[in-house]
Order: sequence, then C-alpha cells, then structure tokens
Amino acid sequence: MTQEYFIHPTAVADPGCVISTGVRIWHYSHIMAGAVIGEGCNIGQNVMIAPGVVLGRNVKVQNNVSLYTGVTCEDDVFLGPSCVFTNVRNPRSFVCRRDEFRPTRVRRGATLGANCTVVCGHEIGEFAMVGAGAVVTHDVPPYALMTGNPARQTGWVSEYGHRLDFDPLGQAECPETGQRYELSDNHVRRIG
Repeated sequence: MTQEYFIHPTAVADPGCVISTGVRIWHYSHIMAGAVIGEGCNIGQNVMIAPGVVLGRNVKVQNNVSLYTGVTCEDDVFLGPSCVFTNVRNPRSFVCRRDEFRPTRVRRGATLGANCTVVCGHEIGEFAMVGAGAVVTHDVPPYALMTGNPARQTGWVSEYGHRLDFDPLGQAECPETGQRYELSDNHVRRIG
C-alpha cells in the first residue's frame, strides 16, 4: 500500500489490499486482503470490500455498501447508499459454495441507485443508470435506465444522466452537454 491516501482511524485496511493514490476511506469501513482500490476512489462509511474485488479509478461507494468477491467496477462508477451485490445464486449457510461465485461487472460510468440489488452473474453496461430500489436480474445494456422489481428498462440516459428522448430518426441530444446519441437496433451509442 502507498501512503498517499486517507483512511479514517476507525476503518480497517488489511495487509495485502491495494489502495491507490488519492483514495479516501471513511468511518468503520473494511478493505480486505486481495481487494484493489483504484486512484481517487471515495469509500463511504460502513463499506466492506471483499478479497478479489476490483474498483477502477474515481469510483464512488456510498455508505453501507458491501462488495463481495467477484464484483468489478470500472472507472467512474457510482454505487448509491446501501446498494447490494450478491455472489452466489442459491446460498445456504450449511452448503459451501465458494467455488460457485459468479462475477458481476459494472462498466465505466454506470450508476447504481440507493438500495438497489444486483443479482450476481450479470453485467451493467457503461453509463447505465439503475434506479433506487431496483432489483437487477439480467444484463443491463449501455445507457439503459432500469427501474422496478424486477428491474425493467424504462428509457435511455446520456453520459450525464439525463433521459434521452429519441426523434423518429433515432437521434437524441443530452440537454446538459449537447452530446448526440443514436438509437439503432435497440442499442444506444454516442455519435458526437
């Protein structure tokens, strides 16, 4: 571990974890051996990061989030307060299923809202937005807006998190940035 980061005195960083420059780890959080925390991440209060979890650069983990083995978050991901990840599909306390952990990948720029749940074995596409309280039970496309239980796609969002309204030609513009997007074959991509 480098010394160019902040760890609150009540937080625990086990030997063998990797904490990069500019990271801030707040009250009562626990970073376990084998976890990798990228540059500039902010780890809120009461967060647990298990062995094998990888966070890219500038990931924001809000209070009361547990990141279990198998979770990877790419750069600029936002994890809202109390969002939940799983890593086994059918857990039982009396059955050891460590060899059945299923990976979950959260792609660059995605947002997971407060109290949402991500069932293991799925991918959240880049810049997708999962609404508060949603339960993700399948892969989420890039730029998709997901809400409800189970989570269903209810629209598309820009990289800045604004709802995209596509015209008849499949074109939309972010109202904040003017970035242009194209919808084709139920996939969105930024075009300018």
